[in-house]
Amino acid sequence: MKYRAVFIDWDDTLGDWRGSAEEAQRVLYDEHIAPLLKAAGIEVPFDEYLYYYREHNTWLWEQYAAGTITREYLHLDQFLNPVCHYLGIETSDAEEDLVNLCQQLGSDYISLTLDNSRLTKDALEVVQYLATKYAITIVSNGFVEMQYLKLERSGLQPYVKHTVFSEEVGVMKPDPRIMEIAIERNRKELEGLKADEVVMIGDSYSSDIAGAVAAGIDTIWWVRPETQPTDEQLKDATYVIKSLRDVMNIL
Repeated sequence: MKYRAVFIDWDDTLGDWRGSAEEAQRVLYDEHIAPLLKAAGIEVPFDEYLYYYREHNTWLWEQYAAGTITREYLHLDQFLNPVCHYLGIETSDAEEDLVNLCQQLGSDYISLTLDNSRLTKDALEVVQYLATKYAITIVSNGFVEMQYLKLERSGLQPYVKHTVFSEEVGVMKPDPRIMEIAIERNRKELEGLKADEVVMIGDSYSSDIAGAVAAGIDTIWWVRPETQPTDEQLKDATYVIKSLRDVMNIL
């Protein structure tokens, strides 16, 4: 057996973050954002709003990972920026009531996504299978208290040996140091564990695959239908799968 340990991403690999997040966004949009825009004579289809939100939120997380913005800035701006965008104003010109609303939307969003949290298809079966053969470590960039709650509610906790959450260890994927921290934690049970005895499973090229490759770790890249990988990205992955269940054919 080549591998002794398996590292797995959480959001959109084991946990269906995209699905639960969209449900939460729909609630917040219908109850707060659409009425606010309508009062200003502006009507925006939900799908258009959600697309803009996701694009901006991806940029925010890239900035957060680079250390150029704070968690508090991300929490507020993920809603303030899209609302201001459609209102046609700068975020710096937003009135206090609007800023307070967007701050509350950020908090409500966390609660709603946690309430709607669920696993991706086949996640439970795959993790149960892997746990009979390997030490499993969750390596995730999410906010630490949310990730612990999602793990606790998922039913997967009994199968996970270690968790390495970026906010807790002070470094985010794709920085290879987070992988090195995960390896070191596994050496408590797996003496002398080396990078080439680990495989990382994830859905994101930029964080999961690139980060693992930089640390000398093999990868299993779950390429979803909506993903458009380049040839160079595909070459970087040790294995490419179309469904999480395919992991059991490799490991």
